[in-house]
Amino acid sequence: MTRLQENEIFGLVKTDIDVHTLGITTIAHLLRDCGYECYISPNEISVAVESIYKLNNFSLLQKWISDHNITRIGFSYRLDPSEAKDYFCHLFYEMKNHNLFVENGGCLRGVFFAGLPDACLLVKRELGEQVLVFPGDETPIESLQKLGVPESKFPKDLKLNSEYDNMRWAFAKDLIESETYKCITPQDHLGYIEAGKDSDSFIKRVNYCKERHTLPLIRAHVGPYNPNRLEAIKEFFSWEKDLVKAHLLDILSIGSSQLTQSKFGEDWNGLPNGGGIPVNSEQEYQMIKEAASPMLVRTYAGTKNVPDMAKMHERCLNISWHALSFWWFCEIDGRGSNSVLENLKEHFETIKYIASTGKPLEPNVPHHFAFRGTDDISYIISGYLAAKSAKKLGIRNLILQNMLNTPKYTIGLQDLAKGRTMLQLVRELEDDNFTVHLQSRAGLDYFSPDLDKAKIQLAAVTALMDDIEPNDRDSPEIIHVVSYCEAVRLATPPVINESIQITLAALNKYRKLRAIGQIENMAYNQELNERTEDMYQEAKEAIRILERYIPNLYTAEGLYRVFKEGFLPVPYMIDSNNKYNEATMWNTAIKNGGIRVIDEKGKVIRTSVRYDKIISCHG
Repeated sequence: MTRLQENEIFGLVKTDIDVHTLGITTIAHLLRDCGYECYISPNEISVAVESIYKLNNFSLLQKWISDHNITRIGFSYRLDPSEAKDYFCHLFYEMKNHNLFVENGGCLRGVFFAGLPDACLLVKRELGEQVLVFPGDETPIESLQKLGVPESKFPKDLKLNSEYDNMRWAFAKDLIESETYKCITPQDHLGYIEAGKDSDSFIKRVNYCKERHTLPLIRAHVGPYNPNRLEAIKEFFSWEKDLVKAHLLDILSIGSSQLTQSKFGEDWNGLPNGGGIPVNSEQEYQMIKEAASPMLVRTYAGTKNVPDMAKMHERCLNISWHALSFWWFCEIDGRGSNSVLENLKEHFETIKYIASTGKPLEPNVPHHFAFRGTDDISYIISGYLAAKSAKKLGIRNLILQNMLNTPKYTIGLQDLAKGRTMLQLVRELEDDNFTVHLQSRAGLDYFSPDLDKAKIQLAAVTALMDDIEPNDRDSPEIIHVVSYCEAVRLATPPVINESIQITLAALNKYRKLRAIGQIENMAYNQELNERTEDMYQEAKEAIRILERYIPNLYTAEGLYRVFKEGFLPVPYMIDSNNKYNEATMWNTAIKNGGIRVIDEKGKVIRTSVRYDKIISCHG
């Protein structure tokens, strides 16, 4: 792509069926930080591009382009590569046939495609040099360079380098090149009486492993994709057998389909599945649970009838723990039909039920705010609000998920400070009736499509996880292993097992090097501790303000107000109906290796100052 002009305006387009919005919001974030206007396709455009050859649909797109004076179009599709090529090429040819490009008198100066590497190859084969492609391996700076952004416009904080990150990369590269990780064998996680039986549980397993210092427990998200529903279920059973045989995985996380989550037990005839295991009966869940033993099992919550789905998961899976997204997986992210308030009410009702079973709860919350551009302090606060709400509703064991590398250009020191601050705040809630279990994982968009590089990334992020609490050999208690191939394709059992071996080998080797002084003990790093203390004080002050301002804060209605009034900013959330203007009105940017809310001049707004502004607006 040629060098960008000063007045470029970007239009970023996705289909409605593809729920993956992280890549689009990330590039929008970067372009806006460089000073360019950027629009993300509203729902009607996302639906229209799925059948762009229809006259009315193209007219909608053309009007959107014209109304916003868009000069560059980007299209993202992260599902099936052949579908990606078809959707994008149909769109490209329609724009060309309607003379939208500058060489034919139109307004568009360029078009680019972002998708899986195989999709990019298909698009390049069809359209050659007419389009740019982004397979996902690019650093933020490389993305801007490919788009033709002048270096003078790059955000200065984007260039921030980190000796700590370089050290972890060198450590990880040596580990992968040595291939010693292939010697990793299963640890003693199954020596207690109830292991693999109906009476087994997460608490029994974690306590057994803690006594023997054989933590972490390993969780992985698993599931083949097959358009034939019954064949997909059958293939999943086969995958379970392979994982059981390896004895490396403790918690099988069922990668259920969107239809399973939103229309369980209904007639799916003619409905698009969108990927994932299409479980649609209690009997199928029971069979999955039986095939998984001695692994524990968990799955996604429903996106409607949430309490009933939780009861079914308890009944059919003896689910190891429940996961709820509170504000998310509803109308605002296209994953369900509930309004935000309805969703919160259903989730609070479900938490009361979960508490009655004695099972743990995982609030699947902070990273969903991060996906939509929230700042690091709001990431922390969202996790705290969910945790304290859960405690008030009777939950005794809370699994605190901390997704690292989100966004992926967060530097390691900031990632550690963010994770430590959230953990410290939530741990302050602990007492005889409430225990916190840390679960760490790599970020969703972190991994490179270059599989050799991705293996190094997996080892490097494992070191990052261990540095959250470097002096605690039992932390993190759980690692959610994201397989190194995730940027390219779904992970099969051999890749899942290899990813677990890399994770465990990196953890063991990193700890040995720290013990003999070859790697710095990050518990005592001054810059890190200063970052952590600053974030802790800012988050603590903000929480005190919220608790004073909203008397019923830890209720569905209270958390709804927090979102509706903009206390947790989501500048890159696609709010087509303008229902949450106060939540999307704040701007965020890269500052000092992390994400902060900024004013119109690009200066950081301290959270308490921003909260005071919100409160004054609401009288």
